[in-house]
Amino acid sequence: MFPTAAAAEAAGYRACLRCRPYRMPPVSLDREPEIVCRAVRLVLDGALDDDTEVALAYRLGISARHLRRLFTTHLGATPDALARSARAHFARRLLDETDLTITEVAHVAGFGSARQFNRVIRAVFRATPSALRAKRRRSDQLATDGGLALRLAYHGELDWPAMVGCLAQTATPGVEQVCGGTYRRTVLVDGEPGVLEMLPGGEDHLVLRAHLPHWDKLLHIVRQARHIASLDLDPAEGVRRLGRDPIIGPLARARPGIRIPGAWDAFETGVRALIARRRTPATIRALIARLVERYGRPVPGLAELGLTHLFPEPRVLATQDLTSIGVSPKNAAAVRSWAAATVEDPGRFDRGLGLRQTLATIGAVAGVGTQTAHQIALRLGEPDAFPLSDQQLIHRLGRPNGSTRRLGTALSDRWRPWRALVVAQLWAARRLPEEIDQQGAA
Repeated sequence: MFPTAAAAEAAGYRACLRCRPYRMPPVSLDREPEIVCRAVRLVLDGALDDDTEVALAYRLGISARHLRRLFTTHLGATPDALARSARAHFARRLLDETDLTITEVAHVAGFGSARQFNRVIRAVFRATPSALRAKRRRSDQLATDGGLALRLAYHGELDWPAMVGCLAQTATPGVEQVCGGTYRRTVLVDGEPGVLEMLPGGEDHLVLRAHLPHWDKLLHIVRQARHIASLDLDPAEGVRRLGRDPIIGPLARARPGIRIPGAWDAFETGVRALIARRRTPATIRALIARLVERYGRPVPGLAELGLTHLFPEPRVLATQDLTSIGVSPKNAAAVRSWAAATVEDPGRFDRGLGLRQTLATIGAVAGVGTQTAHQIALRLGEPDAFPLSDQQLIHRLGRPNGSTRRLGTALSDRWRPWRALVVAQLWAARRLPEEIDQQGAA
């Protein structure tokens, strides 16, 4: 067995024509070292599209040689090979599942030219793009009433009703909507609005319906959409470890498909977390609705879907005084700082930094405290983020008033490195509100 498709390709094998492994995520990250997981997430999110392995290694704080050694040891392929394989497999899915022309597929999948596209596809699949298109089965194509439909495959179990239930509780009015098990949201693609819909597909995949102004950014939009439902983080290892715990174990064993609820991007997640501080869920929803209505860009024609606006852009909120819509002065100042930091460096809060660096980067923004930083990190997919204080944890677990803070710390420490999954389990069990009460917290 090879650890990745890229490793098998490097050894001279092609993808199986029967089981279609290119439909699954290129890497399972449940047992790899943290730095490898961080590097893989960055590669799959496009870190090598316009940059080199040397630049990627610099972001990770290691040498390029060590980076290649880590990838070869744990994944069986170099970072460049993994990126090339991921593009090829994405292109193969587009050939199977869509009616995009072969030229469009090459462009959307990130290949610089038709010649490069043909060369890589031949090397990976031992066939030309046109031959692969001719071999697709009728069941490969996804029926849809509009937009471009793609499968979002995942490893392990996914409790989609629990996931959309949580997403519904924290949905931004006008920007996100959940109805009948389908999650919808507006997105901005090179200055133009688009709409994404995610709904159940089969036992191992969701279906993404994309309604976009053009397909140039589709590869990265699909990657971002996967983050919303945490499709790249199989909870199986966390469930195994937490399942032995006397407190969380019964919850984890009863619902092994619970995943950490994700988010579309860091900026939107941070704005919501900062506005939510010291507010009730009803007040939070009202404030976010006012924020979107006043500062978001209207998107006409989507009212039937419950969508009306794009989320306000960082450059807009960086100059606004949100106290005019009811946000507290302290929180309004923090939102302005958050927006200004995003404008200054749009990639500052990228996923894949690791929990410690993520918390340090988020916490460096004026007005953002530790608990809020953990809340943002959790929605960005950090599996050990834990936005609960010791007192909140004891309270939510129903412990007597005499329980000490030391007990809360001991409990959370024994759940590492899957504390975010504990929070997700408590959300699903309704032992914790989706908008974590941050009274007295920064």
